[in-house]
Amino acid sequence: MGRSRIDWGKKVEAVEKYKQGEGSQDSIARKYGIDPSTLRQWIVNYEAMGPSGLAAQQTNTRYSVELKTAAVEAYLRGEASLLEICKRYSIRSKRQLQDWITDYNGHKDIRATGGRGRGIYMTKGRLTTLEERIEIVGYCIANGKDYGAAIEKYRVSYQQIYSWVCKYEKKGVDGLIDKRGKRKPLDEMTEVERLRAENRMLKAENEHKEMEIAVLKKLQEIERRRG
Repeated sequence: MGRSRIDWGKKVEAVEKYKQGEGSQDSIARKYGIDPSTLRQWIVNYEAMGPSGLAAQQTNTRYSVELKTAAVEAYLRGEASLLEICKRYSIRSKRQLQDWITDYNGHKDIRATGGRGRGIYMTKGRLTTLEERIEIVGYCIANGKDYGAAIEKYRVSYQQIYSWVCKYEKKGVDGLIDKRGKRKPLDEMTEVERLRAENRMLKAENEHKEMEIAVLKKLQEIERRRG
């Protein structure tokens, strides 16, 4: 079947019939003349964004490169199906997510849809010290892994900062030590330096947790007002 031209009210009606147990996905899809896959996408959008998630788009939805990357990597790690990832990240179309996955697997840049700083993701890498890497990763984690902000602030490449964050998450501060070459790295840390670095990273992680709690409280407040 072609692209659905059903109005918003009918979409909401179809989803709510399913959620109220008035029929299976297949039977409701037949009643409204749509593919079951279309109804499944409506259900996901409704559950993620409410009835407004079924409204016709006047302009393209803007997704940040951070959201796109997180969604793609969650899917590639096998955390959930395409539709479940769409629901988790409020992505309006499974096709959009599939396109991002194709770009990612083809080693193409996943650019932000509109919004800030498309050019910053083309920033070239540069040499960094251990102290700089600790500072950059700490800043990125404290700000909810906002890679774009970190790239703009520290002028390093996306590939560099993404790699550093992954290494830190796997090995802690030791993962940020550059062990390339045969000789002992010049920036090998003393015990005091290591403790100072670990304290900095712990502070960054705590700041991120505090930020998440604040956002959650705000969302709960909004939900209470709606109720």
